Amino acid sequence: MRYDPIVENKRTPVHLPPTETAGLDDDTPRSMSIGARLRSPQTIISFIVAVVIIALVFRQLNINFFDVWRQVRNANPLYLGVAFVAYYGSFPVRAARWRLLLRNASISRTAGHHIPNIQGLSEIYLLSWFVNCLVPAKLGDAYRGYLLKKHAGPSFSRTLGTIFAERLLDVVALVLLMVVSGLFVFQGTVPDSLRWWFAAGGGLVVVGVGGLIALITANHHIQKIVPHRFRDYYVKLTEGVVTSFSRTGFVMVATYTIMIWALEGVRVYFAARAIGVDLSATSSVFVALLASLLTTFPLTPAGLGVVEGGTVLALQLFDVEKAQAAAVALVDRGIASYSVILIGGLLYFVTKRK
Repeated sequence: MRYDPIVENKRTPVHLPPTETAGLDDDTPRSMSIGARLRSPQTIISFIVAVVIIALVFRQLNINFFDVWRQVRNANPLYLGVAFVAYYGSFPVRAARWRLLLRNASISRTAGHHIPNIQGLSEIYLLSWFVNCLVPAKLGDAYRGYLLKKHAGPSFSRTLGTIFAERLLDVVALVLLMVVSGLFVFQGTVPDSLRWWFAAGGGLVVVGVGGLIALITANHHIQKIVPHRFRDYYVKLTEGVVTSFSRTGFVMVATYTIMIWALEGVRVYFAARAIGVDLSATSSVFVALLASLLTTFPLTPAGLGVVEGGTVLALQLFDVEKAQAAAVALVDRGIASYSVILIGGLLYFVTKRK
């Protein structure tokens, strides 16, 4: 049975050349039709939901769109440039961290795989972000595994395991840093409007860490209940997850993770400054972390609508005027999501790594 995480369109598949399909094993999808996924009812509905959410936020908070647009149009270009550089500067850091996780999972050049350099992995990362911004359910993560398999040769399932491990690291770091920064910013208390999100984040950590512990301690028993036809995929996937957490390289992985989230905070800080909002460094980190937490619930592409609404509500907790909060949310998302569609789309058409 072939596992295809992105819907395959029988009429318009993206076929791989014979020289590249020759090395693909049975756990690898032969085609990843992004165009077909974009036209799917699920994706269309998710965009409609996103638009409805944004409209409801503007209506419920009585935000004047023309006031917001005026502030966005008058945003300081220097601060916007710094926010832009901070965001896109995080991609090489993410690529370096992923390369460490791949190496921990024995997916490296020394293991016989043609792993790209940091620039190449950054391209793959950006392409996966591009897909995540267009389709729901974070299918860009599966596309990232597919691209690495196609160009470097490791097992698709084992590569997905490293991506799951990376996501778990991000969720744990995100929730811990959000709680710490939130308690600091709000002086030891958590506003009622945020408690549900703190609880949801804590639930994700419990599920993720609990699942990892189960894989380490009871994997042999779990394998027995996995249907036989999926067992080989499951074994490769769990090997990728568990072996990614190497104690010898964990300090560097943790360092890269902190750098990534610090850059997220820098992006929000300068996006706010561009609109004339003076957020503190800690508040900026908190808003960035909350926005990232909202993207982990993939109802819409990259949390479209949900993140904008959540950012507006979070900024209001810091006494930011409604129109300014909406302008900051749109500018920040313009950098972290809308620009990815443009830049990632251009990269998709010119790169050889798609």
